Amino acid sequence: MTTSRGTTLPAVFLLLSFYIQCALCVTVYYQPAQSILMAEASQASVVAAGAKYTGLPAYNPVVLEAPPPPGPSAVPTAFTIPLTNAPPPLASKPLNGSFFGFSVEMSFLQVPFLNLMANLQSRTGRVNIRVGGNTQETATLVNSTPDGLIIEKDYEGATNPTLTPPLVFTPELLYMLRNISSHVNVRWHLGVPFNDTSNFRLQIVEQGQEILGDYLIGLQVGNEPDLYPVHGHRPPNYAPQDYFNDFGLMVNALQQDTLVSDTTRSLLIGPSVQVLWTPEQVWDTGFIPKYNNSLAFLSVERDNCAVAFPGSNGTFHDPQQTFPSYLTHDNAVGIVQNYLPSTALAQQSGKEFLMFETNTASCGGFPGISDSFGAALWGVDYALQMAAVNFSGALFHVGGQSVSYNPFTPPPTNESTFHQWTVGPIYYSSLVVAEALGPTNTSQVMFLEANNNNSFTPSYGIWENGRLARVAIINFISDNTTASDLSVSLNLDGPGMPNSVQVKYLSAPSVSHKGNMTWANQTFGNNFESDGRPMGTEVIETVNCSPVAGANTNTCVIKVPAPAAALVFLSPQTDNAATPSTTFATTAYTLTRNTVGVASDVLATSNGRGGPGSANNLGSTSANANKNAADRLRLGVAAMSTVTMGALVGAWWVIF
Repeated sequence: MTTSRGTTLPAVFLLLSFYIQCALCVTVYYQPAQSILMAEASQASVVAAGAKYTGLPAYNPVVLEAPPPPGPSAVPTAFTIPLTNAPPPLASKPLNGSFFGFSVEMSFLQVPFLNLMANLQSRTGRVNIRVGGNTQETATLVNSTPDGLIIEKDYEGATNPTLTPPLVFTPELLYMLRNISSHVNVRWHLGVPFNDTSNFRLQIVEQGQEILGDYLIGLQVGNEPDLYPVHGHRPPNYAPQDYFNDFGLMVNALQQDTLVSDTTRSLLIGPSVQVLWTPEQVWDTGFIPKYNNSLAFLSVERDNCAVAFPGSNGTFHDPQQTFPSYLTHDNAVGIVQNYLPSTALAQQSGKEFLMFETNTASCGGFPGISDSFGAALWGVDYALQMAAVNFSGALFHVGGQSVSYNPFTPPPTNESTFHQWTVGPIYYSSLVVAEALGPTNTSQVMFLEANNNNSFTPSYGIWENGRLARVAIINFISDNTTASDLSVSLNLDGPGMPNSVQVKYLSAPSVSHKGNMTWANQTFGNNFESDGRPMGTEVIETVNCSPVAGANTNTCVIKVPAPAAALVFLSPQTDNAATPSTTFATTAYTLTRNTVGVASDVLATSNGRGGPGSANNLGSTSANANKNAADRLRLGVAAMSTVTMGALVGAWWVIF
């Protein structure tokens, strides 16, 4: 059984069904020894030689070997970056602070999720999330389901290499999203079914606009249409012109639907191509001028599923051998350079251009890479490089327990009473980029080609409201001797430059390090340790600058450890806060009947079953019942029927 990106979900997640009328009335037993696996995965350990980790990929403890330092001849450690107060001609267009968002197919909407989003809102003012994926193509919105579930999946009808099951869902899912936005300023992109051009099933559009209102900002029409033939969703000869024609049928269907407003009709997103078509092949059909009035965003996606499905749409790579390629600016350049003509065309056409789904390697990621500190540095570099070449936003993918690249992961539900969330490196990247761009929506980004354009030390300038505001410097080298630490002289030229600057650091002992990395000395801990709020005291370093004799220039020397990323603020860092960060506490409780208090350390190490005389004849804790009800549960994923205003309590939601 799989998520819609194809990664395997253990049976435990398919037994997490809370019936709407009987949410507290069943006892569910999970895979034996899973708690032991999770406890082992929470330790910062390495799998012994010859052993193979068999637990959930989200908590895989494997640690790769960090690449050796390239040496001073390959990477000069002292260099100067000249900077002017006015933005250079090659700086990007003004960008929204909410540039770095998330693409969600499955997540756990609980208090920690609100806290994680509030951290970003406090830095940028809002967060953009795409709700969609492969299963949006066959999804159907229904008023209700026979057994009261919000979402039901037809696993027997699963198709294509990722075994994506058709699903039905109720309006409660949309209400859940709207309630999220009532707490935190989250804006939503939704996916529209596109598998049947004779019946587009536009209920998600009709009710999405009514329920979400202004929080609905986009409607994706077609997810990776270039992969449709591979996935069996269209004939083998399906081509860009066919997608152009199908898109037109959707436009016409929306025009004929009297329940859809003109504003909503203009929120379409396409073509969201992956790897088999180039964007230019779609533009050559006349796509942009033909559908100009309907298109709010142009989009692409950049995934590599070969790590999970060798031979699907990429080449399989061994993580240890691949790791060094993520620790160089060449990686980010290699990804974005193919889209430079499209970002230019989008600007000429007056359209926003989105990287609609991306991550280190989709369909699971690379254990040891995607969940390492190296991925945090990679995410900062990749996002800022996209910003510098005029992408309008980038949505980093979030999967379930069976992937390695998650920005954040909830604990398995049977462990949620004693384990908290796991925050991954890509979430740290989102914090850095959020602060780099800030809340004014005026920031312009430029890649500085510093250190003779050395690929191990990428640096970016950020201009805000027409003035130099921040500088980001990345050191991809992993070296605990300090020999590879950088000493970067920022030459700030022109009147009004500051006499001192403030610096925040994204830090960890090594690029291969997992968990407990820090942003400005604050951390979200190791596996199962976070409630979504940063832990520790924020540390912002002040660096005094020296005037250059005979010039209207101040020089500020910034130290950047190996490895680390430094974000330099030319004005006091407090000037960049959008609003104070809001945190949320749980004010509603579940499991209040037939429960017993157990010490968390005992619960964490117990097997929960097999007591004296039980012989594994499992009983029930349901009222007026004496039979185990677990065998009557449908294999599906469900959620509470509403998300209360007081808290979001334990609702698993599967997104298309």
